[in-house]
Amino acid sequence: MYLLIRAADSESCTQRLQQVFAKDVFVLLRDKWGTNLNSFMTEKVVAVYGDISGENLGIEDFKVRQEMWKEIDIIINIAATTDFYERYDISFGINTLGALNVLSFARKCINMKMLLHVSTAFVGDLNKKLMLEKPLYMGKSINKAIKLDIEMENKVIEKKLNELRQQSLSEKEITKAMKDFGNERARLYGWSNTYVFTKAMGEMLLNQYKDDDMLLIIIRPTMILSTYKEPFPGWIEGLKTMDGILVSYGKGKISCFLGSEDTIFDVIPADMVVNSMMVAMVNHGSEVSKNIIIYHVGSSSRNILTLGACLDYAYQYFSVNRFTSKNGKSVKIKKFKLFTTIPKLSRYVATRYGLPLKVLHLVNVIFWQKYKKLYVELDSKLKVLMRLAEIFEPFLFIKEVFDDTNTENLRIAMRENNIMNNEAFNFDPKEINWDDYFINTHFPGLMKHVVTKKN
Repeated sequence: MYLLIRAADSESCTQRLQQVFAKDVFVLLRDKWGTNLNSFMTEKVVAVYGDISGENLGIEDFKVRQEMWKEIDIIINIAATTDFYERYDISFGINTLGALNVLSFARKCINMKMLLHVSTAFVGDLNKKLMLEKPLYMGKSINKAIKLDIEMENKVIEKKLNELRQQSLSEKEITKAMKDFGNERARLYGWSNTYVFTKAMGEMLLNQYKDDDMLLIIIRPTMILSTYKEPFPGWIEGLKTMDGILVSYGKGKISCFLGSEDTIFDVIPADMVVNSMMVAMVNHGSEVSKNIIIYHVGSSSRNILTLGACLDYAYQYFSVNRFTSKNGKSVKIKKFKLFTTIPKLSRYVATRYGLPLKVLHLVNVIFWQKYKKLYVELDSKLKVLMRLAEIFEPFLFIKEVFDDTNTENLRIAMRENNIMNNEAFNFDPKEINWDDYFINTHFPGLMKHVVTKKN
């Protein structure tokens, strides 16, 4: 198996691969193979340094490219920047042009059978009652009044960058401007943020330019959380989606946010996403199809979870498993407050936190900026809270579900045709007890693998 790793050279590529093998997710393999794990893995995995935003995936060594074109028959593309507030040029280069570069590379593989591309379920119109497993087409934006031209977007990005550079701005100022520009362009065409917009354009390019004799499978997961069972329950890396808000709530730093109790909170454990990918590859391994096969991998069609229920689970867990404040005291949390509009949230924040902040500012003036650091820190946190509310707003009032007819048919095929071990490769969200999963698996996993390590 060839694994493309973004790195400057072969040495740093190998180092990054070793860092991957050292992660908690490989603990069971380490227990089994011990000191031989690295040699075992390197026999099976060939690390290749490159970058999917570049031509030929940034693979400079021609001999390596030739070898890959000769040997590869399946390509799995999971490379992406998932930051909702990423620079537009970076997100476009990886999520949009990167998808096209992977397709171009796949065309050169003489034994190529299948390209499996991991996207996101949120590429579609979230205002529809039912989000279907249908492909996205070139030129069609959610805002039907405007036609989307991806080639023109590339030129718009270059023009914007040139304008910013001509203003002699710092790199930090350019980064902020390009982040804001990405969200502006996304909302112009009807998408909520740069991430889902650039992923949508990536799908459009794949749909437009795929060859008829190459099978294209697109996996669209919803919000991915910690593992359900494999390789062990609760593994997660980094704070995903709303986890940052929930951890801040547990720490007593946030007690309010935007949203509605009955919002459909469509989440899926990470191992179920991986299982769906593997079953799809086996199920379609010998097919040649002109059509694109799309799978929504989520929970809203089979096992609905609401935002209100998720917050209740967080309250139950962090009320018992309390954080400790800097002064050594146990953090006691209150029930989470939800506000249905940004103005309502803003008014509450201004009353609850803004007035004390103004008093602190006045004290600062009187005492010669004695508490300036505290004031700046608190003011920054309030601004971050409101910024997060703006970013997450489109996802906090979803009342619709993601159709998973294709995914359910895949589950049926796995069971009826004995494609793979049903238990080991399970990806049926109906089996999840949300109460048990969040309180006994997800939150403990979050604390162990993310929060404790970060601290």
